[in-house]
Amino acid sequence: MTGTADTSERIAKFLARAGVASRREVERMIEGGRVKVDGKTLDTPAFKVTGTEMIEVDGKRVEPPAATKLWRYHKPDGLVTTHADPEGRETVFDAIPKDIGRVISIGRLDLTSEGLLLLTNDGALARALELPSTGWTRRYRARAFGSISESALKILRAGVTVEGIKYGPMEVEVERETGSNIWLEIGIREGKNREVRKALDAVGLRVNRLIRIAYGPFQLGQLEKGEIKSVPSRVLHDQCGHLIEMGETPTGQAIAKPRAPSRPPRKPGQKPGQRPAGRAMGGPGQPGRPKREIDDSLLEPTQKGRPLDAKSTRARRDKDGKPTAKPAPRPSGPKGSAPKGSRNDGPRGGSGRPGGPRKPGGRS
Repeated sequence: MTGTADTSERIAKFLARAGVASRREVERMIEGGRVKVDGKTLDTPAFKVTGTEMIEVDGKRVEPPAATKLWRYHKPDGLVTTHADPEGRETVFDAIPKDIGRVISIGRLDLTSEGLLLLTNDGALARALELPSTGWTRRYRARAFGSISESALKILRAGVTVEGIKYGPMEVEVERETGSNIWLEIGIREGKNREVRKALDAVGLRVNRLIRIAYGPFQLGQLEKGEIKSVPSRVLHDQCGHLIEMGETPTGQAIAKPRAPSRPPRKPGQKPGQRPAGRAMGGPGQPGRPKREIDDSLLEPTQKGRPLDAKSTRARRDKDGKPTAKPAPRPSGPKGSAPKGSRNDGPRGGSGRPGGPRKPGGRS
């Protein structure tokens, strides 16, 4: 009897992939009675769906998850990173174009912060990229009132505790000082709430402008304020493919690099450890490095299709640079004698290079 593959998944994961919210937020929605499946209000996040059901959140039908997408957005200051602000302030999701569909942010930028904000339609990916175990560094440029000493820099680089909250080591570099302000470039890996502001405040600096310039491999670049640009699918797969395919929280383990191409099988008659003919012409034979092709015009008709090594190719040229069928025979003679035409008695082998007896004491 052949079994059928189970294509169902938990409702929280399904809604996260559909871009409704992160799994944790979906679980809270279910607890609040906001999620229905085929007209029945759910009371547990363990419920499984296949996507063929009619799934509703707050009375609105949720479409099946689309292909995972990622956007870079230059958030201006003055916008709140939330879907609904109780104070009625304008949000990031009010400002972005409606035609990109429902998206969620990867992390947040507070009201007065600006710069790079990543948006995605995949809640599971958003959750994975927010975790410190992903290992991505968030980079900022901070302008702060005051000056900073070397001892304060060491404190920030070692990690600081503020009001009982421990912030991890920061990468801090002084960019420049302008009057009573100082510009710093800062890198953090955790991204706790208002982390940069609180850490700098602990060493006597009051941040008055904060710009995020990078989130992992993704850069703010030349994006204008309020501009949004889709990340190409190839780049998304290269940088986040392992997280998209996992669909789960990353473990923090290193990502395995692709294996190098395996060595080609030995040709008939080739001994173990012996280099294949022509390898010297192709460079050191590093994996993935293309070999140089030998021009057939340099070979005799009887030799075409047979690879030659570099030494024999050089030997099969006469003094005018034309190929010869065989290399010129070496002069023979008794040991210790130097026949006429050797390197100690004039031009070397007819090549036109000047020669002569060596001077006593070695090379000239």
